[in-house]
Amino acid sequence: DNHGDGLSPGPASTALPNPGMSDGLFMPAYNPSRGRILFASKGCMVCHSINGIGGEDATPLDAATMPRPMNPFEFSSRMWRGADAMIYMQREELGEQIELTGEELADIIAFVHDEEEQKKFSIEDAPAVIRELMAHAEEESVDHEGEEDDEVDAN
Repeated sequence: DNHGDGLSPGPASTALPNPGMSDGLFMPAYNPSRGRILFASKGCMVCHSINGIGGEDATPLDAATMPRPMNPFEFSSRMWRGADAMIYMQREELGEQIELTGEELADIIAFVHDEEEQKKFSIEDAPAVIRELMAHAEEESVDHEGEEDDEVDAN
């Protein structure tokens, strides 16, 4: 049984029709509502923002700025090209690399391309541990800004 490995449809997934695709392939259903929850719970929002909510260390992922239409494989390809930096930041910020199944990635891709679902996004979507991590990072940022101001004043 390969369910849950992201390689085959899980029991709760709905594979989309695959016209023109090999019989050995399927397209997962894209669920932007699940993607919103995953974007927050997996920690994507620590570095990326949606409509100004989230981190500033990586590219904002506002649906309004996404190329349309976007091939989901192109989105994945862009992630792959930035994998070294993303994994480094995940380990720095979250303490570990984010693990995503294919279905989870499909849902996140759906979310970052869905303006209506993004309107529902708030800091409250994040689990407490992610909110605490972001608050701590913001405090450190403010502390470093104060240090820079002190250095300027000293000169």
